[in-house]
Amino acid sequence: MEWLLEIGKGIGKFFLDPLLYLGILYAVYLGYIRVKRERRNFHIRIQDGWFETRMYLGKGLICGLIFSVITLLIGNIIPLAFVLTVSAVTILFSIILRPGLLSPAYTMGTGFFLIMLINMYQIEVPIFQNLFAQMDTAIIPGAAFLTGLLLLVEGLLVFKNASQHTSPKLIRSKRGMNMGVHESKRLWMVPLLFLIPADVLSVPFDFWPVVPIGQSTFTFLFIPYWIGFGSQIRSVHPSLGIKGQGKQVIWLGVLVTLIGAAGFWFEPAVIVAMGIALIGRLLISMVHYYQDSGQTYYFSKNHSGIVILDIIPGTAAEKMKLKIGEVIKTVNGIPVQNEQQYYEALQKNRAFCRLEVIDDNGENRFVSRALYEGEHHELGIITFGNENKWEQDVG
Repeated sequence: MEWLLEIGKGIGKFFLDPLLYLGILYAVYLGYIRVKRERRNFHIRIQDGWFETRMYLGKGLICGLIFSVITLLIGNIIPLAFVLTVSAVTILFSIILRPGLLSPAYTMGTGFFLIMLINMYQIEVPIFQNLFAQMDTAIIPGAAFLTGLLLLVEGLLVFKNASQHTSPKLIRSKRGMNMGVHESKRLWMVPLLFLIPADVLSVPFDFWPVVPIGQSTFTFLFIPYWIGFGSQIRSVHPSLGIKGQGKQVIWLGVLVTLIGAAGFWFEPAVIVAMGIALIGRLLISMVHYYQDSGQTYYFSKNHSGIVILDIIPGTAAEKMKLKIGEVIKTVNGIPVQNEQQYYEALQKNRAFCRLEVIDDNGENRFVSRALYEGEHHELGIITFGNENKWEQDVG
C-alpha cells in the first residue's frame, strides 16, 4: 500500500510539473511558425497547426514507459538536485527556440557538468542549497547510463517520427537559383519515472538494485522530460537524410550507455561517457550540416517536368500514391514544364487524370484516377513556381 501511495504521489507531481504545460506551448509555437511559413511559401499549409502538439503529447509515451521500466529494474537512484538542474537547463535552452538543443546529450550533459562545478567550487544555490548539500559526490554514477538510454530514445524517435511528414520550404540559393528543401522540427514529451533519495521506501529485495547506488531509501518522481530535434535536408530525400541522423544518434546512445554502465563501479567512466555524449551529438549535427550544404540540391527546377516537393494529406495526389521527389513528366498525355502548363493540362479532362511520373530510380510509371468535383483544381501536389515566395538560403 505504501508503494502504491508513493507511485500515486509521483504521478500527481507529473501533472504539477510546469515542463508539461510549457512543452505544450512550445509545440503550439512550432506548429504556428511552420503553418505561417508554409502559407507564405505555398499559400496553403500541409499539416494542420496542431500536428506538433499531437507529436509532443503522443509519440514519446511508449518510449518513456520502456525507459522507466528499465531504470526501475536496475534500481538506479538519481539525486533530486540533478533532476532539477536538468529541468532548469531544459527551460533555459528552450528560450532559444531551437528544438535541436533539447537533445539529452545537451540537457543531461550540461546539467551533469554544472553539478560537478557547483560541488567542486562549493557554489551556493539559492532555495535548493540543501538538495545539493545532500549529494555524496560531485559525480552521479547513473547519469551517463541514463543519458545513453535517452539518446537511444532520441535516435528511435528521430528515425521513426521525425523522418515522417517533414515540412517543405522554398529558398533562393546563393547563386540565385530557386530550390526546395525540407525541414523537421519536433518536440517529444517522454514521461520518466525516477527513483530519488528519500526516507520513505526501503529496498524491497536483497538482490535489488542490480548495481550499487549508495542509498537505502527512496521514493518515486514522475517528470515530463523533453526531447527535441531540428534539421534541414536539401541534398537527399528528406526521409532518408533524417533516418540517417537517427541511426547515428542510436549508435551514439549505445556507446554512451555501455561506457556509462561502467560508471556504476568506476566513476571516471561517467565523465568520459558524458563528454562523448556532448561532443558526439554535436559532431553528428555538424557533419550532417557540412555534408548536406556541400552537395547539390535534391529539389530543384533542373528537371524536365514538375518536381513534387510534397503531398497534401487526404487529397487525390495522396490517393494516387504519388511520392515526394518524383517528377511529373506529362499530364493527360501533355508534357508539362511549369505550373501553368500543369494546371492547363489538368483542365483538358475534368473527370479523369493520367500522369506520367519519373520515380526516384529514374524509371517512368503511369498513375491515373477519376476526378471528382474540385479535385482538378486541388490535386494536392506541392511544387514551386514563379508565383511562390522564396526565402534566402542562410545555410
